[in-house]
Amino acid sequence: MKKTLARKTPKFWGAPSFNVFVWLLLAVYLLPVAFMIVTAFMSTEQLEDERNTPLYPAKVVHFLYKGQDLKVYNVPTTNGVKQWALISPQIKPRDPGLMPAAENPPPDIKTGQFVDPQHPEAGVIAWRGDWNLLTASYEFSLAWDNFTVHAKALPIPRLFGNTLFMVIVTEIGVLLSSIVVAYGFARFPLPGGNLLFYILIATILIPEKITFLPTYFFYVAVPHWAGTMYPLIVPYFFGNAVYIFLLRQNFKGLPFDLEEAAMIDGAGPLRRLYSVVLPQSWAVIITVSILHFFYIWNETRQASIYLSTAKDLMPISFGMQLYQSLHPIQNVIEAFTILALAVPLILLFLSQRFFLQGILITGTENK
Repeated sequence: MKKTLARKTPKFWGAPSFNVFVWLLLAVYLLPVAFMIVTAFMSTEQLEDERNTPLYPAKVVHFLYKGQDLKVYNVPTTNGVKQWALISPQIKPRDPGLMPAAENPPPDIKTGQFVDPQHPEAGVIAWRGDWNLLTASYEFSLAWDNFTVHAKALPIPRLFGNTLFMVIVTEIGVLLSSIVVAYGFARFPLPGGNLLFYILIATILIPEKITFLPTYFFYVAVPHWAGTMYPLIVPYFFGNAVYIFLLRQNFKGLPFDLEEAAMIDGAGPLRRLYSVVLPQSWAVIITVSILHFFYIWNETRQASIYLSTAKDLMPISFGMQLYQSLHPIQNVIEAFTILALAVPLILLFLSQRFFLQGILITGTENK
């Protein structure tokens, strides 16, 4: 019976077909990213041409003829489509004496004067037809100017500097507090420790919209932190429930033998944590650091609330959002987005081995 079922199994589910299916899903998932990259290298002139613009970055071909910068069009002729430069369009009115009387007379004759960029010595070429229906000729070109336009409107170095300052300070605070709390939950039998841990994990389920207004009222009314970075920095010195959970899972999976040996030598809790536990936990620490870096780098909501009146303190995410509202130019926005994503992508590429190892450790051991 088992052999019969095995024979009837479709070959589609074999390893090669499954890999192709996975790659197709990945291609569909990454399609918006590809669209963003391609659009970032397109010129504004190309985006405005909705009729025949190619899918790849390109620019309209121009030809300099007798001091005039002429645009090249695809002109249909009896010998096929030619790439000619339009010198001057003309409208030749019809002779009223030759036209029969009618309520809707035929339109005037449209003609154009062109020159062949390949053979300009041939002179002007007369072409009869509606030049408004002609499509421009494009050639491959990358619009690098899109990556520098926003630099004239925004202080890019200062935005990156503010973001890096927030990342470094909050990384230090959240790592110190989360590591200490996670180590306490993992190694010390606190009275009601499990209940406290469950309450801590339950805070992850509370939507941010519920706590947003009370925390905003407190930061603005009590310590008067409006227009400062304190609301975006100080809370992380009290730990993070997600990071504490990941670190606790890792600490509980470490053998206790080395810590017992350190206790015999007279090492206290902090000494054991620093000398024994942390050297074995670099993978999960790097994972937590990267997750926090991504969160701070993309933080926009709180920055728009607390730093809307302090433009000198804006991070890169809020500055990018502000620029989009003032200059809604698609290709420039996409280029700005690529620049903002470059640093996180480089960081993830350099630390991917530790990142994946940390996810494996915290997700499969010691539940």
